[in-house]
Amino acid sequence: MTFIGRDTISNCLEDYAVNSEHKGFRPLEDFMADAEDNTQSIAADQHDAESGKLRPTMQDVAEAAGVSLKTVSRVVNKEPSVTEATRKRVEDVIKSLGFRRNDLARNLRQGQTSSTIGLVIEDIANPFYSQLAHGVESVARRYNHMLIISNSGEDPLREREQVNALLLRRVSGLLIVPAGADHSYLTSEMRLGTPVIFLDRPPENLNVDAILLDSYGGSYTAMEHLLRQGHRRIGLICGDPSVHTGAGRVAAYRRAMTDWGLGLIEDLLCFGCDDAIKAEQAVYRLLALPQPPTAIFATSNRISIAVLRVLFSTTHKIAFIGFDDFEMADMLPIPVTVIAHNPTEMGRQAAELLFARLHGDESPPQRIVLPTKLIIRSSSEIKPER
Repeated sequence: MTFIGRDTISNCLEDYAVNSEHKGFRPLEDFMADAEDNTQSIAADQHDAESGKLRPTMQDVAEAAGVSLKTVSRVVNKEPSVTEATRKRVEDVIKSLGFRRNDLARNLRQGQTSSTIGLVIEDIANPFYSQLAHGVESVARRYNHMLIISNSGEDPLREREQVNALLLRRVSGLLIVPAGADHSYLTSEMRLGTPVIFLDRPPENLNVDAILLDSYGGSYTAMEHLLRQGHRRIGLICGDPSVHTGAGRVAAYRRAMTDWGLGLIEDLLCFGCDDAIKAEQAVYRLLALPQPPTAIFATSNRISIAVLRVLFSTTHKIAFIGFDDFEMADMLPIPVTVIAHNPTEMGRQAAELLFARLHGDESPPQRIVLPTKLIIRSSSEIKPER
């Protein structure tokens, strides 16, 4: 079997590396920078990024057109009681000045929601979440809503801050990949009618809609595949095992080993590998054991990449399966077996459910579990040598 070096595998995976620029999405920080509490006071402080000029206000339009502020408001809001000649004069001035109505400020003053929905995720740079966001955005666009994305960084406090910031902007609804366990802070807002959909992980103390993956079933199938190949020493590399997704994948690992009459070997279990460095260190620790594992199961796409960097730089012949498919998985010198699913479909279904709630669907909360599929490639076909 041919192995390739670390530099080569890093180059092969470069296109898969994180990229935080995604068309069609607006990060919360950018949106907040443009938001205005009222049309007049904040608009005067905003500068056009290209010309350096102050953004024109309704007052500027009124003065240039020689009409009252109320008349401009009527024209902008397409209200009656304005003569055709006056309307045309005001519209010509609006066009020449480049004035734009601030719908967000208008909605805030009137106590209405904006035509926006908020999505709080761990990190848009993770391909799983960027695909999920793409699915949400495709549905939001169909309903003429803008999607605002915020990264929680897996920090419960930051998640709450970002949710509150979105609510202050009167988003029509929220989609959340939860970072923490306590979401009781959402109760009052939900009672006011703001729909909230959870993705990937269910909340622990709220009876709300959730769109999840079959983490347990997919992981159990993967473990059975490795066990049928003859592997008995299977390393597990996981992030936070207390998170819903991690817990399901770890539980499947333990159950599969037990069902096959095998005891758990604690030395083969690596937890807390929530970044590439920790994941790589975990692989090196496993390889240094007196009896290294003959196979490794990684519980996320980012962990998989870190594991592959190490395995492709050594001469160890170790079978491998990773949770989450990725674009380069079938193109590597040793194509990678993965537990595949469809993050885009998860985003679509969550958004469709959100808009159903916005349009009056009052049926009981749903918990939808999306299927996974084991895609068998060469990396899991490696037989144990010991």
